[in-house]
Amino acid sequence: MSLLYNTGEWFTLEQGGSFRKVELYKMKWPPNIDLDQMKVYAAPYGGPIAVMKDRNSFLKIEGGTSTRPVIRIFNCVGKQISSINWDCGEIVTIGWSDAEELVVVQDDGTVFIYDMFGTFVHKFSVSKDVTDVTEARIFQSASGTGVAAMTGTAKIYVLNNIKDPKSRPLSDLLNITNSQGCWEMVSKDRTTVCVVTQGPDVIVARYGDNALTTPPISLTVDYKSFTLMCASFDHQHLALLTNTGCLWMGSSDLRQKYCEFTTGRTERPTQLAWCLDGSPGYETPAVIICYSNMLQIVLTTGESSIYSYDSTVTLVQEMDSVRVISSSSHDLMQRVPSCTKKIFGISISEPASFLFVAHCKFQERSHQSNEYLCLTAGKLRGAVADCIEAAGYEFDPNTQKSLIRAAYFGKSFLADYNVIEYVRMCKTLKVLNALRDPNVAIPITIRQYVSAIPFEHLQPIVVLDRLMFRKYYGLAMQIAKYLNILEKRILEHWAFQKLAQDKNDDEVARKIAAKFASAGLQQPMSFASVAERAQQIGKIKLAITLLEMETKKKLQVPLLLKLGASEKALIAATQSGDIDLIYMALLEMKNTTELAKFHMTIRRYPLAQNLYKKYCQLNSLSTLKDIHSQEDDFLAQAELTLREALKMGQLDASIPDVSGNFRRVGKSLEADLCDEAKKLAKHQKLLNDKYQKQFQGLALHATVRKLLQLGDVRYAEKLKSEFKLPDRRYWWVRVQTMAENYMWEDLERFAKAKKSPIGYEPFVEVCLRQQNVQEAKKYLPRCGEDTKLKWYLRASCYAEAANIAFMQKDIESLLKILDYCASDATLLSTVQNMILEVSEKK
Repeated sequence: MSLLYNTGEWFTLEQGGSFRKVELYKMKWPPNIDLDQMKVYAAPYGGPIAVMKDRNSFLKIEGGTSTRPVIRIFNCVGKQISSINWDCGEIVTIGWSDAEELVVVQDDGTVFIYDMFGTFVHKFSVSKDVTDVTEARIFQSASGTGVAAMTGTAKIYVLNNIKDPKSRPLSDLLNITNSQGCWEMVSKDRTTVCVVTQGPDVIVARYGDNALTTPPISLTVDYKSFTLMCASFDHQHLALLTNTGCLWMGSSDLRQKYCEFTTGRTERPTQLAWCLDGSPGYETPAVIICYSNMLQIVLTTGESSIYSYDSTVTLVQEMDSVRVISSSSHDLMQRVPSCTKKIFGISISEPASFLFVAHCKFQERSHQSNEYLCLTAGKLRGAVADCIEAAGYEFDPNTQKSLIRAAYFGKSFLADYNVIEYVRMCKTLKVLNALRDPNVAIPITIRQYVSAIPFEHLQPIVVLDRLMFRKYYGLAMQIAKYLNILEKRILEHWAFQKLAQDKNDDEVARKIAAKFASAGLQQPMSFASVAERAQQIGKIKLAITLLEMETKKKLQVPLLLKLGASEKALIAATQSGDIDLIYMALLEMKNTTELAKFHMTIRRYPLAQNLYKKYCQLNSLSTLKDIHSQEDDFLAQAELTLREALKMGQLDASIPDVSGNFRRVGKSLEADLCDEAKKLAKHQKLLNDKYQKQFQGLALHATVRKLLQLGDVRYAEKLKSEFKLPDRRYWWVRVQTMAENYMWEDLERFAKAKKSPIGYEPFVEVCLRQQNVQEAKKYLPRCGEDTKLKWYLRASCYAEAANIAFMQKDIESLLKILDYCASDATLLSTVQNMILEVSEKK
């Protein structure tokens, strides 16, 4: 019979509801583990268990050598994961962080952090002022895992996050003289306080207080001191036990008292633990008192019950339960969920119970199935929901299947049932059962997996992380695919482990490449992060090998440069075609490589070399010259020298080199131009001295024009003759210069001196440009017949234009002229007659 068909492990308290004990595993401790002489430190959420021999059980042998303690780490089944041979100082306490790292506090204030496989992570000191720690507490705060240490002078130092160890002392007013007291850290609303007992008093100390708070604790029985204290998992409740065995339960701020309970026992218990419901509005909480091999469950209503064990037990507080670890078993103590009571409770008449029985009868082919189903009339939807919810709280797969099948049976009679919750629960149970398997041994509850309370539960992504930490990569991959979560992080973590463990770099690279290729991901895995981890652990060659498989050049190139493989980075950058990456590789390579070798290397990559030349052209012309010189690139040398000479104004000094380089590459035309430029520069230097005006740097055309403006026609004609300036260009410059200087008589003489090689249209144009129509009329008759009409129109000589158009029988031009002479009636009539006459002749 399945576990929950038998409710013998349930016990019911009158007002506080029912509790149950669920056996999670039969423990498989090694033969040399005797929990009666051991201290057990277990992590919540089904985390690992650290076991160390109780230092009070050591026997000191005179003259003998001291025995160093051994910390052994087990999973929840009792299978050893690792061990740590402690060779440092005396251990004060041990605990676990929220990342399942082992936290060891030493008597000199040093805190050591190990992973669950016994690998040292790092260490730090609580404070430089702390050297004699007598007690310590490891607690969870809003910032992470915190550590509190009490010194021999009863001063307490607190740090709220071991990832950022910044400690601070609590109130200096705190003065504890009675070593029989107890203390506990309470972190609530981002504030951490220390609750300390001093004789019959309870003191609340916090950082920065000017006065200590001593809230009154009302008890109806006599007592001298408090011997044990416990804060709940959510730090909302506090339990205090007196030396007379009276238990006080109340809120963690000590303002509210729930009840007091007299245990009737004077011996000091080993532990106190709060058993919460875990839901947002949880029911009455309970406190479990552990007396070596006996548990007493006390509700805040004052009711109690007792469980006995055959061996010493250890309690582990959870957000919704308490785990009990003994030599033979690993149990879960929790309040029976209300949905479970509706189905399996004694003398229950709930729709969910009728539905469950109806399904059982249906499987037995009994007609009573319909009778029980009829009892759920109108409440079948709620009964299905209760069966689905109850399945999530069960640890036995057979019970889960029975409840899920009952829900499936019930939903078949609902027309518009939404199956989202049903499917979600089936998926969740499949994941939880895989985690709870003894080979994995992570016995988390459904509320620990998915809870309504924010930040107080594990999420699927955190569960995957914990599987990775335990090196269950195959299971993590299967769960990730099942839940549609990206598997990249899992593959990366697996690769990191391979890097750290395997010694053969070539084999590691082959395995990682094969695994990444066979993963079947939509987007290929990146090798960059794995290569970076290889570089961090000193495997440079392996990191380069992995990076050569990286397809994303933006990730590949920077890390190759960081690893010193600058040429490989340059190759990858040029293959990508990304100019920014190429420049990154070039500049890094230039800074880390000998210059000669750098130049020889980039010559093999034309794109990179051309970009480097462009960079040098903008930033270092001397470097660019060296490159052209090494490559015997005379054309580039000539162009660069010429450009630099023009920029520096030293053209005359550089021309011989430029001309020579042009001739070396057969550029005779360019060489001749350089020679002429040299001659022109000499003339310009003489003209500078003669006229005290700037001639240097001007082109030949501009030089001649400037001479004509200065009236030095002879020197201008000399330059024309020496540099073979075409007549047409020279005449154009002469005509423009004389018109700009209003030298109309000189212009007329120049026009009559000999036949113009550029025609007389330019004469008309320059006159009109200076708005001298009368002067333009002198040259209009000498314009060509094909352009004469156009220039007469531009000069506004409409009568003459009309005669020319009439002679050419050009009606379109006459019509255009007709638009211009609207204000001249005589000319208008004449043009109209011309149009009529030309039209008649056609």
